[in-house]
Amino acid sequence: MSTHWARGVSLRQLRIFEAVARLGSISRAAEELHLTQPAVSMQVKALDGLIGLPLIETFGKKLRVTDVGMEIARHARAVERQLAEAEAALALMAGGHVGLVSVGVVSTAKYVAPKLLMAFRERYPDVQLRISLHNRDDIFRQLEDNLIDMAIMGRPPAALGCEAHVFAEHPLSVLACAGHPLAGGQMVTAGDLGRETFLIRERGSGTRGTQEAYMAEQGVRPAEIIELPSNEIIKQAAIAGMGLAFLSEHTCQLELRTGVLCRVATPGTPIVRNWHVVYRDRKSLLPAALALRDFLMLDGGRLITAQLTPVVQPEHI
Repeated sequence: MSTHWARGVSLRQLRIFEAVARLGSISRAAEELHLTQPAVSMQVKALDGLIGLPLIETFGKKLRVTDVGMEIARHARAVERQLAEAEAALALMAGGHVGLVSVGVVSTAKYVAPKLLMAFRERYPDVQLRISLHNRDDIFRQLEDNLIDMAIMGRPPAALGCEAHVFAEHPLSVLACAGHPLAGGQMVTAGDLGRETFLIRERGSGTRGTQEAYMAEQGVRPAEIIELPSNEIIKQAAIAGMGLAFLSEHTCQLELRTGVLCRVATPGTPIVRNWHVVYRDRKSLLPAALALRDFLMLDGGRLITAQLTPVVQPEHI
């Protein structure tokens, strides 16, 4: 018996032999498969020769499947089942209903992404999501190294070849603690802001880039800058009165609703940016990833708007 016989066996031979073993007859197998009896006999003989052990025995007009033949027939049926399962799975994948999607989320988007991704999973429960949370520069590197399928972020990379699709607006504002002198609703000047301490994100953050661009455009030169590593720490520092924060309003809806943080009426704010779904322009997205992209583009803006409630600012104290 050859130890490498399986390499030469064709799916057609297995299907034909399985029918012979199941029906116990070459003629009936030929009828079921719409083949001639000589064609069936030839394929059985060829398979017998590849394996090197007898698969059937004939006694007059009676056919008996040997133990080796029964084992081959069992595996042939298993192969057929696996192919049917693969066909069904691929059909589902083609429809975007199953699969794995790796999604990078910039740290600011962690306040909106979970609701979006949960709503997507409710619609496509058999799609698995692998989520990574990083600042903007780290997400760029993951896209460049093909470690993620797509990213949810604000400002997309300019140098990296990517496709970016807007799916929702993203407002950013200058915020202060309740009772802060600049939180009274009156428009403040660049000179007013220049006397304040500003809390700022770490280098590589998209929010920091937007804040620096805004301050340069308005001619704001803060008296002091305190660099902090996350939106959460900046929020807590602003609530404690350490300085003014420049944050996405999506990151602090609760604080704005309860009045522990207030918008500062500064020229040009809120700055309205956009949330994007981003992926490499040379990347061939599988159907599940395409389904997520389309879901965000069609429903993302509505879902983000639905989770935001009107903010009522407290009167200046």
